[in-house]
Amino acid sequence: MSQKSAAPLVSQEVIALYDEYTHAPLERRVFMKRLTAITGSTAAAYTVLPLLESNYAQAQLVKGDDTRLAYERVSFPGAGGDLRGYLTYPKTATGKLPAVIVIPENRGLNPHNEDVARRLALAGYLVLAVDYLTPVGGTPADEDRARELISKLDPAQVLGNSQAAVQYLKAHARSTGKVGVVGFCWGGREANRLAASGADIGGAVAYYGAVPANLAEVPNIKAPLLLHYAGTDENVNKGWPGYEAALKAAGKKYEAHIYEGGIHGFNNETSAARYNETLAKLAWQRTLDFFAKNLA
Repeated sequence: MSQKSAAPLVSQEVIALYDEYTHAPLERRVFMKRLTAITGSTAAAYTVLPLLESNYAQAQLVKGDDTRLAYERVSFPGAGGDLRGYLTYPKTATGKLPAVIVIPENRGLNPHNEDVARRLALAGYLVLAVDYLTPVGGTPADEDRARELISKLDPAQVLGNSQAAVQYLKAHARSTGKVGVVGFCWGGREANRLAASGADIGGAVAYYGAVPANLAEVPNIKAPLLLHYAGTDENVNKGWPGYEAALKAAGKKYEAHIYEGGIHGFNNETSAARYNETLAKLAWQRTLDFFAKNLA
């Protein structure tokens, strides 16, 4: 199923370059030199740059001091030592709550991911946004440094930490024991990997996440999947046909949506060049509906 979107604020060539910068990654000086060449001048490059880079304050939907929510900075046992995370839930909740893990993009646990956690908490969940960079000192404020650190994490340890987060929430005093996971970009890939590891979760949602590297692991999946893909995201989407074939062959329950014209990161309000309000709201409502159905 596809959903149309409005034209992006900047060219697809610029978006592709920024994706290369954030995912390859490129050195910033190389990125700026190429951006200047594409836009035609240094002035034009610096005009476009704020549309690409994160603006956390402007994009915040649920304030960090929202009185409807409780917040904690928590620590729990991970695969190679303690992990830190941001835990939030509705203050008015009297009983136990279904739980959701938020796995961030390749910039680590930043204010945007904490905002996403608060949105889910307002929807009635016990939510844990995990700082996967805890083993190297935690998520730094410098996004370039965060991307560099995430690219060096041991994949086996990352998966082990995701599994540890599931166990932490299952055992939490405020949890019903039903746990879902939602991941974005790097986190979308990790949500797919967690599901393919056979984790005992109620559902996994991946926003423009790469598919599991080993499709032979697909039969291990126990949970239903909700997969959001951006229509122009060729690098990620090239893995989808094989993933879908493996899911069908294994008889797995999944729902996939390709958002026509959408850019990788279309759900992220912090980037004016990527964010598409119409598509983001549609994908978010589908995410809430999915968790309401599968974590009840």
